[in-house]
Amino acid sequence: MTPVWIAVIIAAVGTYLLKLAGMSLPESVLNHPTVRRIAHYLPIALLAALVAVQLVDGGGHWAVNWRTLVAVAAAIVLLLLKRGFLTVFLTAIAVCALLQFVPGP
Repeated sequence: MTPVWIAVIIAAVGTYLLKLAGMSLPESVLNHPTVRRIAHYLPIALLAALVAVQLVDGGGHWAVNWRTLVAVAAAIVLLLLKRGFLTVFLTAIAVCALLQFVPGP
């Protein structure tokens, strides 16, 4: 078994255990104000992480293009409109994908 498959299996088991732990928490923990406040900001943190990953190419150089910036702007608008994370995420993906068909400057 290669190291890649070992990493995949560890990630899958870890994800399952994390999901199981989340489902096992009592409702009183999930309704705690601190947990709710953190959960409120998770979409913003995840979007920022996705943008940061996309802005750097494999060689560690900045790779900013206008398509990514337009997709991020669309996501920010949806976040300001208080849409759900999945809606924001899928819209940003769709905008960026559709803009691949538009010739760039």
